[in-house]
Amino acid sequence: MDESVRTSSRTGDVSELYKLIQSDGNVLRRFNEVEFMETPLHVAADEGCIRFAMEMMKLKPSFARKLNQQGKNGETPLHYICKAGNHDSLLETFLKACPDCIRDVTTENRSALHIAAENKRLDVLQILIRMLKKKDYYREEVNRKDEDGNTALHIAARNNQTQMLKLLLSCKADKHATNQAGLTALAVAEQHNNRESIRILRGCFIEEVSNIKSEWEIQIAKYVAKASSIIFEDLDNISSDDRNALLVVLGLLLTGTYQATLSPPGGVWQGDNTEWSKKSYDQKALGKSVLHQANFLIFYIPTYVVFMVTFFLTLALLQPFPHGFKKTIQVILAFFAVCFDQSISYMVPTEFAYKVIELFSLLLFVLTLVMHFTDRVSKPSVAILECWLTPSNLFDFVKRIPPDSDTKLLRLAIDGCWLFFFVKDDFWEGTIIVIGYCSFYIMATVSWEAPPSMVACPLLVLGCWFLLYLCRFCFKVCCQLCST
Repeated sequence: MDESVRTSSRTGDVSELYKLIQSDGNVLRRFNEVEFMETPLHVAADEGCIRFAMEMMKLKPSFARKLNQQGKNGETPLHYICKAGNHDSLLETFLKACPDCIRDVTTENRSALHIAAENKRLDVLQILIRMLKKKDYYREEVNRKDEDGNTALHIAARNNQTQMLKLLLSCKADKHATNQAGLTALAVAEQHNNRESIRILRGCFIEEVSNIKSEWEIQIAKYVAKASSIIFEDLDNISSDDRNALLVVLGLLLTGTYQATLSPPGGVWQGDNTEWSKKSYDQKALGKSVLHQANFLIFYIPTYVVFMVTFFLTLALLQPFPHGFKKTIQVILAFFAVCFDQSISYMVPTEFAYKVIELFSLLLFVLTLVMHFTDRVSKPSVAILECWLTPSNLFDFVKRIPPDSDTKLLRLAIDGCWLFFFVKDDFWEGTIIVIGYCSFYIMATVSWEAPPSMVACPLLVLGCWFLLYLCRFCFKVCCQLCST
């Protein structure tokens, strides 16, 4: 590096930099011509010259991923910032100019997360996690191991950084991962007698309960990962052109199967009976399919199977798309799946046929839940489906219960608890979903001209949501008191 450029970088003199550019327009060009080279951005970031570094980022964003020469462990400017801290929002500027530089590692296979955890930079880790959550590879990066097999969670446990531990665990850090010494993050915390870290990593002050929970988590993760690799490995490796062509074909199949629910063979019953809700399924009712039970199932079971396979293949093919766009499409597809399921349910001619379709509804929900555990479906999408296809629907499978039955309160309570346990880690997102759920059922109850007491029943879900959150808060406080 030219000595005058090095001096201006070390002192942070921006005006001197522009004087050098005026005298030689290619003064920064030669840095791109060499694959491994220390750039002015490396020097400025190392010296903490924030204004100079930000100016350099505007002029040469490519320097953000430039690796230096041997002797400095292959560290990029981003790694320097993770050591020094996020002064004047320099880290956000780096990540905005070069989002994927967050995946760069040193010669010791340490990522920005390792360095932030090692240097106890909670502010840096928060920004890195927020950026990673927008990426499909966030779980891979959060659980990346250095040359000693340590993840960022191991380092945070060793340094007793409780806020870092909570942050990493909320981003699906694997607390069962072991380093080369065979130690988990919990074992590292116990080795250093870090009591607060031990409590957080156990997740429960009753050790036996924590161990049982951990075993279940390991087994579930093992089988889900195996199923995901078998089903989706080939889909992840296809070219973008093939992916786009498949999405078009799958879109046509989804449209065709949905059209079948709108125009069933033979049509639907068009009699004068408007009191169909009071009649049994064995009687012809307005809007019910005119098909015989056997013919109805012969037609709609294959239709439902085609829809489910197409639905999940479409979700799998969305994996490489940008996070925000993919999440939006998944939510739309979730509503589409609900409409498809409800369309068939409204037309079933007999009670037995209804129960068969209800089985497929529950299967659709279970498979979507599995897709979520493989990071292919977002929480809002699954929450939307569970508002219609929750375990409370087993009441319908066992026996048809009138809408004004007292068991409606129990069903709503089950739905509230189910939603809580699924979206409890995101209070605001969960609250929006629960409020939407309550609003829908209040509107539906009003349209049924139900008694005023029944209109207020859906609010039980919202009350259940807030009550469980209060209980959760009290439980955490009790855990902290017990650990101290």
